[in-house]
Order: sequence, then structure tokens, then C-alpha cells
Amino acid sequence: MKRPSLFQIVGLAILIAASAALLAAEAPQKTDFRNTFSVDKAKLSSTGKGTYFILEPGYTLHMQSGKDTLIITVLEETKVVDGVTTRIVEERETEGGKLVEVSRNYFVVDNATGDVYYFGEDVDMYKNGKVTGHEGAWLSGVNGAKFGLMVPGVPKPGDRYYQESAPKVAMDRAEVVAVNAEVKVPAGAFKNCLHTKESSALESGSEDKYYAPGVGLIKDADFALVKIEKGKS
Repeated sequence: MKRPSLFQIVGLAILIAASAALLAAEAPQKTDFRNTFSVDKAKLSSTGKGTYFILEPGYTLHMQSGKDTLIITVLEETKVVDGVTTRIVEERETEGGKLVEVSRNYFVVDNATGDVYYFGEDVDMYKNGKVTGHEGAWLSGVNGAKFGLMVPGVPKPGDRYYQESAPKVAMDRAEVVAVNAEVKVPAGAFKNCLHTKESSALESGSEDKYYAPGVGLIKDADFALVKIEKGKS
């Protein structure tokens, strides 16, 4: 058998390298998660409606997973964080009928785009009715923390963004999986839902979340929406 010449071997190597480069260029590229957002803080509001998030006082989502509950309530209260007046959204979580966490989250909405931004949270962790810690608490503008994008108003599959950017404390992020998901939960059947896969730069693993247009969060990992209480218009 005649062996290939050095010229033929080099030519073949060049051809293989060129083919590999072409395939790499054509393959979809995932970008890093965005952690900075160009917004005019003066145009952010503590009251309003994002595409997938409602910031109206009194608006409440009741979620359940077996005997565990998660109640998300838009409060009448506001708080100035990083120079912006934010709306306080309280989350109360129970496990087996016992309170395990209460967080006061600080959100604003850009009513022109439907984007909802997250400016931090205060957290109380509970055990046997007593506060045991404040794990995960952070505020934009404090100790290098920056506000994040909680939910985009016009999401596109493949979008990747940080929801929290507090080094060594809270680095939650999300990737848009789909914007046309159909989801059934005890509260009803919803179409054109936003499906995100959320993870943390500080921990392993991820969770799927679903947001319905004009409603908000309807499924959070094992928690599913069972009841909606309308807020003030």
C-alpha cells in the first residue's frame, strides 16, 4: 500500500481544521449572563404592571407544594434603595405548616418596556417560630451589589441575565427557555407563558419557573399557583 505523502497529510490536516472552524462558527453561541442594565432610574416606578409581573398593592399569589405554601404579596409599603423608590413584595414560605422564611423584596417596573428590576431583599429565616438568620439579604448599592433584571418585558429564547448581583451573597440568574409554554396549575390553564431556567453562580443546580402574561409567577419548581387575589387598580 502506498503511503500518503507529507504534502497530502498536511493538506488533509488543513482541511479538517477549516471544517472544524466552520462548524464552530455556525453553531449557536451562548453568551455570558448580563449583569449590567442601561436604564434611566428616574423612569422606574414602584407601581405598575410588567408583562409577567404585577406591582399593585394588595396583589397576592398563593402557591402550594403538598403541605408547603408560598404566599407572595405586593405591600402598600415602599423603600428607597440605591436612590430609587422600590415597591416591597413580601414572600412568606412555610414547610409542613411551620414558617421557615419571610423575605421583603424590593422591585420596580419600567412601565414603558415591561421590564421588572430587582434591587435587593431583607430576609428572616425561621425555626420553631424564632428568627435564626438573614441568609441571602442584600441591597443594590451596598458592598458592591448591583440591581438585576428580575423579568424582562419582551423576553427572547436564549436571553441570559442576572437577577441578583451581590458578590458572595446572592448571584441568582436566569435563562429564557421559551415564551410560548402552556402550563396547567390548580389556578387554571395558561398559554404563552415565559419559561425560565434559574440558577446561581454560587451554587450548583437549577430550577424551572413559569410566568403567565398579566398574572405573574405561576410555577416555581414544585410550587404551583392555587389562588390569585387582585390588587388595587
